[in-house]
Amino acid sequence: MRTTRLGLGLFLLAVVGIGAAQTTNSLPEDVHPDSRSRLPPAKREELDEDGKKAYDAIVSNPRLLAGLRGPAGIRLYSPKSGGGNQYLRFETALGRRLSELAILVTARELDQQFEWTTHEPEALKQGLEQSIIDVVKYRKPLTGLGEKESAIIQLGREVFGKHKVSPETFARAKNFFGAKTMIDLASLMGDFASTAVLLTTFDQQIQPDQETLLPIP
Repeated sequence: MRTTRLGLGLFLLAVVGIGAAQTTNSLPEDVHPDSRSRLPPAKREELDEDGKKAYDAIVSNPRLLAGLRGPAGIRLYSPKSGGGNQYLRFETALGRRLSELAILVTARELDQQFEWTTHEPEALKQGLEQSIIDVVKYRKPLTGLGEKESAIIQLGREVFGKHKVSPETFARAKNFFGAKTMIDLASLMGDFASTAVLLTTFDQQIQPDQETLLPIP
């Protein structure tokens, strides 16, 4: 009886082990096994000087829990993306018009009135058409939009609304923008998501002479 129980226990352990191994090793088709993300590991010799400095800082920093596998490794494709709001808003290859679109998408998906009301006039000033703004504002279908504008809006809707990005949406956006600008775009949305949390937590109000521009139920 004891032998039988021991054999059963070993069998169950083996089954659990196999299941764990399968879970660990099973990756989506568009995820690279070396980096375990949708981008292959950045190679130090292929980076510019800023990238090499960032690479060396990552591998020598014991506080980075994931090391090169994680956000720090992804940002090696655009080392300045972690440099803050000024770079992300004003200096990326997206340009001001598309950057403002990404900010509006973030504000809409998080229903942040102050952020939206502040940035809609700026988006218009930077050349973003009111018709595109209204697609975001009123959550309209993307039919008829330009490919880059559509890709940004769809990406934001999936990131914030579904909490995941489909392989098709990612591939489409990466095809238009490339890896570096994709990282800048995601970082820009993340930066303004963080700002939205701050504004919402402290219930930041618009100025008395401002009209609320974002319809929120």
